[in-house]
Amino acid sequence: MYRHLLLIPLLVLLVACQSAPLQRDFDPDRDFSRYRNWGWKEPVLQYRPDDPRIRSDLTEQRVRNALAEQLEQRGLRPSTASAPAQVLVQAWLIVEQRTQTYTSMPGGAWGGPWSGFWGAPMYADTRTVDYQVGTLQIDFYDAADGKLVWRGSTERILPRNAGTPAERERMLRETVAQLLAHYPPR
Repeated sequence: MYRHLLLIPLLVLLVACQSAPLQRDFDPDRDFSRYRNWGWKEPVLQYRPDDPRIRSDLTEQRVRNALAEQLEQRGLRPSTASAPAQVLVQAWLIVEQRTQTYTSMPGGAWGGPWSGFWGAPMYADTRTVDYQVGTLQIDFYDAADGKLVWRGSTERILPRNAGTPAERERMLRETVAQLLAHYPPR
């Protein structure tokens, strides 16, 4: 019985080690090389659900910093009065509660109908694990017509302990870098 309880942390660890699925979409008719300057589309970071336990000025500043850093590395400059934005950037932070059910069937019988069955009794052991999944979605809008031109999103299981502020910032920087790794699309 107890040896099967040891499988639960192993399953959770395996799920945590999976690479985050990245999803990207873009308008293939757009010329992304003409986008040189970017600006924020207000509100910069939207939350779903709109829960005060999730909403944080600190999180918004971390997302802003990570996006600004990655856009700079891709040759996009922040807009100024003399160089207005050609692309507007907005992000979403979506947190969902999910449930996973695991069933194991330890024990069992061996043999057959001719020689008889023998072995340990068989039973089903079912465990339910509740966890939160966070999705970061980044949208780029054409400043001239307001239409969505590029979207990237990824999700990952959120740890129960969010870690230190430095760890949170590192995680957001890595996530934004992964999302923007293929921007501009080719």
